[in-house]
Amino acid sequence: MLQKFGFSQYESKVYECLSSSPEPLDASMIVKHSGVPKAKVYEVISRMIEKGMVLDSVSEKKKLYTALPLNLVIEKLTKDFQANINKLKNNSSKKIVKDDRVWSLKMDSSIKLQCKQLLEEAQHSIHISIWKDELPEYLPILLEKEQSGVKVEALIVGGVAEEIALSTVYTLSPTEEHRLLEKNRLIIIDEETILFAGVENGTWQAMITKSAPFVKFFVEFFHHDVALTTITKRYEDQLMQDEEIKQLLLRLRY
Repeated sequence: MLQKFGFSQYESKVYECLSSSPEPLDASMIVKHSGVPKAKVYEVISRMIEKGMVLDSVSEKKKLYTALPLNLVIEKLTKDFQANINKLKNNSSKKIVKDDRVWSLKMDSSIKLQCKQLLEEAQHSIHISIWKDELPEYLPILLEKEQSGVKVEALIVGGVAEEIALSTVYTLSPTEEHRLLEKNRLIIIDEETILFAGVENGTWQAMITKSAPFVKFFVEFFHHDVALTTITKRYEDQLMQDEEIKQLLLRLRY
């Protein structure tokens, strides 16, 4: 029966031998009555002591062993089994399968709905880069999320006509010469999920992914845009007077 609880055949034999003996036994007597090989008996006894199934003592310079009473063994195994069941139930270290797939999405209406869904799911942080004419569509969700404790950083292309209540807002106002600038949307949720959308051949297309390299790249992409926006805004007159820097800035598409 002990083997059904994970004990080896030799361990079971040692326990049976000791539990059926009216007196404690030494190792040689255990070998004689259990059938466990002499070469194995000390190793097996040691394991049973570690498992709390066998007690040991020294009497007249001789090491003696006796078994834990059967009623206590039953209670011990019952409690151990229940403890393992509870540990299994409460085990939260589940294997996490990372979704590295990149999903494509078309149709502006579908992309906007997906943007809103991602914003609603944010738990810790939102980084969003959009054009000013789209801000009213997403602003209520952004305000609600910030009020609930989510950190929101927004980069608005084209500036904003009035002050908005978000804590961290950056505005980029393209010059009239910057004709290459194309509309796009970038949303990064909890630095785990990104949605990047742009216009290709007159049609909106988006990619959505949790792939770590893409997420890392677009987080950096966002911060680079914020840095460039801040520097350009502060030193615009100087930068635009430098023809080399001006041409580099005008080459940017996003």
